[in-house]
Amino acid sequence: MTHLTRRNLLATGTALPFAGLAAGAARAEAPMQGASFATHRRFMIGDFEVTTILGGTTPREEPQSIFGMNVSEEEFNEVSRANFLSTEAAQFFFTPTLVNTGSELILFDTGLNAAATLAAIEGAGYTADQVDIVVLTHMHGDHIGGLMNEGAPTFTNARYVAGQVEWDHWAGAENERFESNVRPLADQTTFIDDGGDVVSGVTGMAAFGHTPGHMVYRLDSAGAGLVIFADLANHPVWSLARPDWEVRFDADKEAAAASRRNVLGMIAADRVPAVGYHMPFPALGYVDTGNDDAAFRWVPESGQLMG
Repeated sequence: MTHLTRRNLLATGTALPFAGLAAGAARAEAPMQGASFATHRRFMIGDFEVTTILGGTTPREEPQSIFGMNVSEEEFNEVSRANFLSTEAAQFFFTPTLVNTGSELILFDTGLNAAATLAAIEGAGYTADQVDIVVLTHMHGDHIGGLMNEGAPTFTNARYVAGQVEWDHWAGAENERFESNVRPLADQTTFIDDGGDVVSGVTGMAAFGHTPGHMVYRLDSAGAGLVIFADLANHPVWSLARPDWEVRFDADKEAAAASRRNVLGMIAADRVPAVGYHMPFPALGYVDTGNDDAAFRWVPESGQLMG
C-alpha cells in the first residue's frame, strides 16, 4: 500500500497543479479594461439589412423631472423599484438606424452631432458618402445634430425626407438649430404626409404629439416588418409601459399619449419587432400588452433576429 506523503506526491507529479496555482498567483493581475459597449447591431428584416448604431449615451439626473410628471412621487418610486430602476438618474441612449434596401442606404435620424454619428456609422462598416437618403423622424436637436459637419452637409450624396407638418412647424419657430442644420437642406428635401413612402417598403406614419409633426416609419420586406418609432416612447418603463405618464419633452402631452397607445397597440397586435431611438441599446425589441398597471411591455430582442 502506498502512503500519500508530500514526498510521494511531489515524486509522482500529483502536486503539480497546486504548484501551478501558486506560480499563477505570483504573476501580475490582468489590467482593468474599463466599461465597454457594442456600438452597432445588424440584422435582417426580409431583404432589408438593418443596423442600429449607438450615437451616444448619457445619464440624466432626477428622472421624475422628465417622466411621470403627472403621477405622485410614491407611485413613480414604486414602479421604479419594481423594475430595478434608480430614481436618482436615468441613462439616455441615442440610436440612429441604417436600412440597406439593396439599392439605397437610408439613415433614420442623425444623432447629437456629426462626430459621434460618423464614428458609429464607420464602426458599423459604412461611410458618410454611402448614405443615399436621410430621414428625419422629427427635428429635435438630438435627431438633427449630425446633419452638418463644420458648416457643411455631413452626408454629401444624400437626399432628405421629412414630414410636411414637422417642417412647417419648425420653419416658423425661429429655432437656431433648425436654421443652421435643416433649412439649408430644403432644396434637397422631400416632404411627406401620413402614409407617404420614402422608398418602396418604407412608409411614414403620423404619430404627432412629441413634436407637432413627429413621424414613425414602417418597414415591409419579403413578408417581414419592423417599426422605427423614434421618440414615440422615450423609456421602456416610464413611457412605453405607461403611455399616459407625461414626458417633459412632449410638446402636446395628450396627443403624445394618444399616439403611444395607437402605435404601440399596432406593433403589439402585429407582433413585429421595433426600434426605439431612446430604448436601451441596441434599441431593438418587441411590444407586448402589459399587465397590472402597465398598458404595454417592452421585450428586448433576445436572438430572434440572429438568423
